Amino acid sequence: MTSAQNPATPVRSASPAGDRYAGPLILALLAGCAVALLLGLYAKFHHPTGFSLDVAGFSGPLYAKAWLTTAAVALAVVQLVTGVRITRGTPSPRIAAVHRWSGRIAILLTVPVLIHCIYALGFQAYSARVLAHSLLGCLVYGVFVAKMLSLVGRNMPRWVIPVLGGALFLGLLGVWLTSAGWLFSTKGVHS
Repeated sequence: MTSAQNPATPVRSASPAGDRYAGPLILALLAGCAVALLLGLYAKFHHPTGFSLDVAGFSGPLYAKAWLTTAAVALAVVQLVTGVRITRGTPSPRIAAVHRWSGRIAILLTVPVLIHCIYALGFQAYSARVLAHSLLGCLVYGVFVAKMLSLVGRNMPRWVIPVLGGALFLGLLGVWLTSAGWLFSTKGVHS
């Protein structure tokens, strides 16, 4: 009599290999969700100041944010291209270095934007575009945290980093479309 014929015999539903990464992956995703939620809650309940630090060379904070985000998206495209090369084979050390540094610089470029959005404006929802922008901004940092934690996780499946990287790229692109893309299309492209 096989285990399929005897209902009293326990059947394992998950393989041991799947169990090795499930815990660390869930923790990374939960940490990312916590970061996104905390950013959104802080931005919502923090009283917006209405002003922030200006970045020299720009006509105002909106254009500073738009150009910093545009540069971050350009670097995110570099991340996407180099990430595809990395996942499709053995990358050269140069490709891996370009991938790492383009990601680091892209995230650093978004930090002044994040600070301005949280402190000067807060979490806004007065239009569908602005609500989408607020949600996507929180999502970007949540996915970033989940991706970084997944990089240090042992035995992660090969699909985890490309999926989180793709989500990070799409989130940042969405942030750009709902902010810089909107600004450039309505007010013009200048500094």
